[in-house]
Amino acid sequence: MVELAEIVTFIKDQTGCEEVFENSDVTEDLGVDGDDFDDLIADFSKKFNVDISSCLWYFHCGEEGNSIGGAFFKSPDRRVNHIPVTPLMLHAFVQKGKWDIQYPDHKLPKRRFDLHINLLLIVVFVVFLIYKCSAK
Repeated sequence: MVELAEIVTFIKDQTGCEEVFENSDVTEDLGVDGDDFDDLIADFSKKFNVDISSCLWYFHCGEEGNSIGGAFFKSPDRRVNHIPVTPLMLHAFVQKGKWDIQYPDHKLPKRRFDLHINLLLIVVFVVFLIYKCSAK
């Protein structure tokens, strides 16, 4: 049987945070966000054999990096209310063997227009660079 202390030690080792409490929100209190959150949860799943297939990241953390498109269209994490992930919750998931959060009803757009805008800006920038370099 996995003890709560093992989960706390795991989080300390993964994050480098010395002060981790049973109710510490890994995102808000420990600063684990974006890809770091994804890595932490994936490593947690492997180490403690927990099925995380039902985890909806956008309820728990933000996206990595800045997004110009995000100024016009909200990313998934900005469309829902934050749900903390704590060592106590992770401990309960280990006991059940699965990620066990009942997410509220929500609807996300089928397309990520924020990402489409970002891609469009990158394409325009690359075309501009090619044009400037070929004009010389």
